[in-house]
Amino acid sequence: MFVGLGMAEIVSAIPTSGGPYFWAARLAPVKHAAFASWITGWFNLLGQVAVTTGISFGLAGLISTTATVNTAYTPTAGKTIGIYAAILISHAMVNSFGVHILRFLNDSSIILHSIGVGSLAIAVLAKAPTHQNASFVFSTFYDGTGDPGWSVRASPAYVAACGVLMAQYTLTGFDASAHLSEETRNASWSAPMGVITSIGISAVFGFFLLLALLFSIQDFTNTVGSDYGQPVTQILVDVFGTNGAIVLMTLILLFWLAATLSFLLALPSLGSSVAFAAATSIATIGLYISYGIPILIGLIYPGGFKKGPFNLKMFSRPVALVAVLWIGFITIIFCLPTTNPVTSQTLNYTVVAVGIIAIGALGSWFLSARKWFTGPIRQIEMVQGDTVVREVEFLGQEKI
Repeated sequence: MFVGLGMAEIVSAIPTSGGPYFWAARLAPVKHAAFASWITGWFNLLGQVAVTTGISFGLAGLISTTATVNTAYTPTAGKTIGIYAAILISHAMVNSFGVHILRFLNDSSIILHSIGVGSLAIAVLAKAPTHQNASFVFSTFYDGTGDPGWSVRASPAYVAACGVLMAQYTLTGFDASAHLSEETRNASWSAPMGVITSIGISAVFGFFLLLALLFSIQDFTNTVGSDYGQPVTQILVDVFGTNGAIVLMTLILLFWLAATLSFLLALPSLGSSVAFAAATSIATIGLYISYGIPILIGLIYPGGFKKGPFNLKMFSRPVALVAVLWIGFITIIFCLPTTNPVTSQTLNYTVVAVGIIAIGALGSWFLSARKWFTGPIRQIEMVQGDTVVREVEFLGQEKI
């Protein structure tokens, strides 16, 4: 939420579809504007590509898991990659030839992610034969990172920190309100409110669904060691039976409604059991670094940050500092191993992907881009008499 508040304050001051890429250039001193937007843009691209990987690969895993219920189907890494490729092809085709249906998909997504998730949570709670008590849900600590697990080799706090990944990954994409701000009325206020409410609503619905699933666990040992390889599927089977679980899993697949780069990111799953976690780590780190750079620049150079209607006033800098420190923390923790022992099968290759982007972006900047990249271009319209005059301003260059 601190990151969201920091971003909301920036989007209120600079409501533009360029998002973090544009904010970094506007908030940085002119001589550093191009460099700031260059680095921000590359990390945002990494995050966007990896998010597609995480969502689509997760969907492929759900399809593969659902296919095992009441059938002789045996999922393999190769089969899952094949399903994943088909999903990406469908996404590419819709974006290339079926743009007119995107509005329908967006509207449907809103309904499925609100009413659908809420209905699923209620149905699971209502149908569960028995329910776990509050002590089990809120007090039971499960390591699940190997034998011995990281709670023994390191500490339970380390395991808990690694467990934040899925929640942090879910709470990404709230910069969408900024990208749509130029098409929004009273954008200086509505866009930051969109950022805050998207985080709040996602957190509430997500927490409610998690509680519903945890309270509805019938046999904890059987759930975490499920033959289906997916604890959620096991919970649904225990609650609704195999046929009911198939129906619900099919509906859940609709929630995961683009493509070559993403496919490449998922290829390591052919030889890695933690590929999905790595993809989500890459997405989370890439996006949050791109969110954090403008916040950090505003913190370092407050003189260039002219606040909008959404103004945190005396809390502005403390909130920005907490946001930047949190992003630094998750960037480190999400690069660390989550399974013990660490082998070629369980290696967290997040640091490799993030490192390639960091080294590539910095290297290309000093070797080439600094000589020709000028940063975002702002087009200003002015009325002179009866004529509309357009003036182009390069944010990474001194005004002449």
